[in-house]
Amino acid sequence: MDVMRLMKPGHPLVLMQEPTPVPGPGQVRIKVLACGVCRTDLHVYDGELPQAQYPVVPGHEIVGVVDDVGDGVLSPMVGDQVGVPWLGRACGYCFYCTSGSENLCDSPIFTGCTRDGGYATQVIADARYCLPLPVSDYPDPAEAAPLLCAGLIGGRTLKLAGECTRVGMYGFGAAAHLLIQVATSQGKEVYAFTREGDVAAQQFAQSLGATWAGSSALPPPCLLDAALIFAPAGELIPMALRAVRKGGSVVCGGIHMSDIPSFPYDLLWGERRLLSVANLTREDGRVFLAAAAEAKVKVHVERYRLEQANEALDDLRLGILQGAAVLIP
Repeated sequence: MDVMRLMKPGHPLVLMQEPTPVPGPGQVRIKVLACGVCRTDLHVYDGELPQAQYPVVPGHEIVGVVDDVGDGVLSPMVGDQVGVPWLGRACGYCFYCTSGSENLCDSPIFTGCTRDGGYATQVIADARYCLPLPVSDYPDPAEAAPLLCAGLIGGRTLKLAGECTRVGMYGFGAAAHLLIQVATSQGKEVYAFTREGDVAAQQFAQSLGATWAGSSALPPPCLLDAALIFAPAGELIPMALRAVRKGGSVVCGGIHMSDIPSFPYDLLWGERRLLSVANLTREDGRVFLAAAAEAKVKVHVERYRLEQANEALDDLRLGILQGAAVLIP
């Protein structure tokens, strides 16, 4: 099989031919049809995630067809289209797993980080952590791929914000362009915050239903119930706290963020909440995929060949994408 392997942080991915893997007990082998390129992949590339193991094949927004199963696997079956997300496996017995918070597992496996991922023509996955993506609902694998991380993390971020009507989204990339469609279908007002001068992203947000779009340096026209931060920029947190009302929430949706600058306590006072999202659960996946299907979410993708993975990562880093980058093996 072909893979794009990251030998060590900061070095370009290398196209390699490797033996086709055989699934073990409880595992499935998947022929990859599409794999999204996520900002978390950039953090793996840059060596910013201490749990990452190198060399590694990145990629955790995987859509493919099961082409072999290991012992004991009853579902999914050969021929089924499935998705493989970031959480590749949880232990099942720690405090968090037994209390319904497998996303906080003490000894998890992460796809494309501690286990080879989907920048490849085939991938091995734990059958229990694959999400069903029937072709009837998801006919285009490339458009389904970003739902498996950008979508799922966006959905969990909105969930942790609690009851809210006016929602700000800081960083209008892959996650926000999916989540805005779900949020507006639920009757929420969305306020989109972009980089200074990024008129194209602001227009894109408004085309998807944003009530207002502008620079993250600007205050919104009204106080927000919640602010969701998808850009990995710690300096956005004080700005977002200023933008939410008393009792409102600021939720950080990224796995990595630059240092948060000091800010006066009065920005947090008034029972404002500051939260982070850590990974996701299988139930998050099922709930968000159902909501996305009901909202008829349109996924905007830019397609790259597998061997263009380095180019796709560069484009993501430069912020020149509208929507999500997807590799097509």
